[in-house]
Order: sequence, then structure tokens, then C-alpha cells
Amino acid sequence: MSRLAGVAPSVLAADFARLGEEVARVLEAGATVIHVDVMDGHFVPTLSMGPPVVTALAEQVHGAGALLDVHLMVDRPERHVEAFAAAGADHVSVHVEATPHVLYALQAIRTAGCTAGVALNPGTPAEAVAAVAEAIDLVLCMTVNPGWGGQPFIASSPEKIRRLRALVGADVVVQVDGGIDAGTVGACAGAGANSFVAGSAVFGAPDPAQAVREIARRAAG
Repeated sequence: MSRLAGVAPSVLAADFARLGEEVARVLEAGATVIHVDVMDGHFVPTLSMGPPVVTALAEQVHGAGALLDVHLMVDRPERHVEAFAAAGADHVSVHVEATPHVLYALQAIRTAGCTAGVALNPGTPAEAVAAVAEAIDLVLCMTVNPGWGGQPFIASSPEKIRRLRALVGADVVVQVDGGIDAGTVGACAGAGANSFVAGSAVFGAPDPAQAVREIARRAAG
């Protein structure tokens, strides 16, 4: 199984005043991937973090044997790949909607020493991944519209996940992001997803470590 599989807590929902402590709790609970959502205020309406946050987390995450998974929700992501790789990213995903040069961006990710993924917005058909399926390690299926908080999980997402799994085959990780919690993760796993980004469901829980364990348990069926 790919090291990118499993529950991937998203630090976007963490308490940034206690970021190291928050990440330590989920790593101790068994999380092997820490997800970093990067938003530019253009591709999506929200601004979030940049390479310095990846730099700040890299020693802690890598020291625990875990991976840093960077999701670039930015216009022309190929311009930013090198900076995030240098900061310590292990994996970088770019949106097919964000650049006319998706294959170039994927090649840039690999050249920088990271594994590469593509992300699809809810309105983008699964078939958009077909042209780059042989160039990716992961496909990220957004299960809410990126950039707006508080949205419910899109109920039709499992069917799209099934189509993605059929398109990319067994060896590519299928990741889901948006509204993922103990109640929604089972349907995603049953449809073929094997990486589960969870933000508020983890860091908004009274016990983030227990939330990670419960999501993983539900994903395993």
C-alpha cells in the first residue's frame, strides 16, 4: 500500500498557536500523512499558508516517519512547486483546472523530488484525469467546493470516486477531501478511495487523536 494512503489530517483546521502540539497528537494517533492546503485568493477565494509552514513542520513530521502532502489550490501551480519541495514537501497535488500545463506541472513535481498528484473540483468530470493517469501517484477528488468553509459533503461523490478508481487503476492513490468524517468516510472507502483528508473532523474534535483513530476504523469497514 502507498505511504500516502490512510487518514491525512489537514492542518488548515488546526490551532496555529499550538500547531506543533496539534500535529504531534495526530502523529501519535497513527497518522502517517499531514495534509497542507495552500490557497491563493485567486483560484479559490481564500488565502492560507505558504512554504514557511511546510518548513516549520518538516522536521517534526519527517522525524515521525510521516509525509507532508501539499495540495496547491493556486493559479499556475507549476510556478510554486520548487518552493514547496525545497521547504520539505513529499507530495504535491495540482488542480487540472488551475493550469493549461498540467503535464508540465507534474513533471516539475517529480523533478523536484516529490510524488505527484492531480486534483479535481466537484464540477470537473472524472474523465479529466484520463490524459495524465500514467503520470500521477495520486488523484484527489474534492468532495466539497474548495475555498468555502462549512459545506456539506457532496452526496454524489462516491459515484465519481468509483469512476476515478476505474480510470487510474489499483496502484494510484484516490484521495478525498471535503466533509470527510466518521460518517462519510465509509462510503468513500467503499467506492475505492484510500486516502482521507480530514480537517475540522479531526482538529475540531474534543480529542483529535481519537478522531483520527475513529475515521481510520470506519474507513477500514
